Amino acid sequence: MLIEPYACGTHCSIEEAKLAFQNVSKIYGAGADSVTALTPMDLMVRKGDFLCIVGPSGCGKTTLLNLTAGFDQPTSGKIMIDGVEISKPGAERGVVFQQGALFNWMTVLENVAFGPRATGHSASVAREMAMETLQMVGLKDFAKKYPYQLSGGMQQRVGIARALTNDPEVLLMDEPFAALDQQTREVLLEEIRLLWKRTGKTILWITHSIEEALFLATHIVVMSPRPGRIRAAFQSGFGRSDDPLISVTPEFVAAKRHIFELLKSSQKDEVQIQ
Repeated sequence: MLIEPYACGTHCSIEEAKLAFQNVSKIYGAGADSVTALTPMDLMVRKGDFLCIVGPSGCGKTTLLNLTAGFDQPTSGKIMIDGVEISKPGAERGVVFQQGALFNWMTVLENVAFGPRATGHSASVAREMAMETLQMVGLKDFAKKYPYQLSGGMQQRVGIARALTNDPEVLLMDEPFAALDQQTREVLLEEIRLLWKRTGKTILWITHSIEEALFLATHIVVMSPRPGRIRAAFQSGFGRSDDPLISVTPEFVAAKRHIFELLKSSQKDEVQIQ
């Protein structure tokens, strides 16, 4: 089995970490009406890691991503990038959402150039940067189209291109392919893996899919439901494989079964607690 347990909170030192989560928790509301989305957790992510966080709905996966993006603040603890505490969104973190979140009144090129324009680049430089990124994701020929003229898979490519155009150090991806059909999803997963290998970006990827996590990740964190906590963490060798059929190998299937059993037992524990 090509996954091995690892201590995700001591994966590396704070000085070595690209992202560091120290005693991070999140509680919504107060008193009897409060909801604990995340219990205190520690997590270290090195530069170039592809970390997938997998777990059931309501386990705090997206909450963790939003905290990392700077859209919200933790109730306790802190999240740091290169040793600097995150307090707001920043250009060093690119975010790709479940839906493309594109501007339908703008062309594909204008959507992708929006980030560089917002950070002070001239229109000509922003367009040049956008075209380079569109070529990277295979959409150069669709630069003058509008989002509503594209398929769902192509719209998500535009979203990825928009996140990449500012050359962020970290990509935060919240189940970006969840709404796509299986065939399109498999194609795009392969493209994401190639893109990661080509760019060396640090990626934090949120997913419900065990198979998706195994196919992409160098590291996998398994979350338990209500309230969100880290149940287990694994290093994975599948994400670096060049085998297009890696997902049907006995080792991959065994790893998928192992993580499935972890998630299944977590849900049983929750039912017993209730």
